[in-house]
Amino acid sequence: MKRVGILTSGGDCQGLNSAIRGIAKALYEHYGDKVEIYGIIDGYRGLINEEYRLMKPEDFSGILTRGGTILGTSRQPFKLMRVVDEETSVDKVDKMKKTYKKMKLDCLVILGGNGTHKTANLLSEEGLNVVTMPKTIDNDIWGTDMTFGFLSAVDIATNVIDCIHTTATSHGRVFIVECMGHKAGWLTLYAGIAGGADVILIPEIPYNIDKVIDCIKARTKSGKTFSILAVAEGAVSDEIAKLPKKKKKEAIANLMYPSVSYKIAHEIEEATGQETRVTVPGHFQRGGSPNAYDRFITTRFGAAAAGLIIDGKYGYMTGLVDGKIVPVPLKEVAGKLKGVPVDSEIIESAKQIGISFGD
Repeated sequence: MKRVGILTSGGDCQGLNSAIRGIAKALYEHYGDKVEIYGIIDGYRGLINEEYRLMKPEDFSGILTRGGTILGTSRQPFKLMRVVDEETSVDKVDKMKKTYKKMKLDCLVILGGNGTHKTANLLSEEGLNVVTMPKTIDNDIWGTDMTFGFLSAVDIATNVIDCIHTTATSHGRVFIVECMGHKAGWLTLYAGIAGGADVILIPEIPYNIDKVIDCIKARTKSGKTFSILAVAEGAVSDEIAKLPKKKKKEAIANLMYPSVSYKIAHEIEEATGQETRVTVPGHFQRGGSPNAYDRFITTRFGAAAAGLIIDGKYGYMTGLVDGKIVPVPLKEVAGKLKGVPVDSEIIESAKQIGISFGD
């Protein structure tokens, strides 16, 4: 009997359920009734606290289009994984290993983002058989051209920008749409281009507020009464970007505004006199049903993950590279961030049609 555990960790996103469905259907197709699939509740926390349940084939039916995750999820910071809890004296890594052995698992399938993959690699190095799938709306996982959840989030962020256009045009205002993305600007970049933003600010390209203001003034001078900015929550000014790492963190933490978008809005309004508003779609970007692409790619990821288990090939993430699903060693994925290259052809294309990046 093959025994496989599945968990989803970190922030939720579209496509988690369709990914779970993909691997389960592929395992049942190959092993029939010779496989048991255990759903681990609320991510690594469930593995630490021995919270899991034996799944049935019907549990994976009808979930292709459902958002969220039927297994629940939680955030368990990697930097705390080796920290023993003083009150309970719990060694988290040791507990996870013991739960794995208690469940008599042949493999643990982990769906998650960057932090999740660090822990997945740690567990792999500790001797557990691990296979992972790349999940995040940020599209910032190393070793895969695309993560699932990303393009569904792009659809939502783009729709927000689309809707903002009508009110911005009606009132002749400047609108800032703040997209998720603390360290990587993929979501803001894609949604900004797709939504027709005039300015796109991402973490990888520190912005100069004077250049942003010049862009808006130039639009006004040409007779365009409104402007749309797509701003990543991790966007940073060139002044702050030049600071040493510690001082940079302090400057961001001590920002006198709810977020960088509100600071930019204040500066634009002061310099131009034009009404400037901020819209933050926030967790809407994580919610709802996965789009067609994410259903498609998660099914492929799931089938590939099942193939790795069948072949006994552990310590890998299923990644999309040049249109093909390939196994990527976890040790190559863990701890690496896939940011937007500043010389990206996408950025060059955006600049060619007049989009400003504030640089």
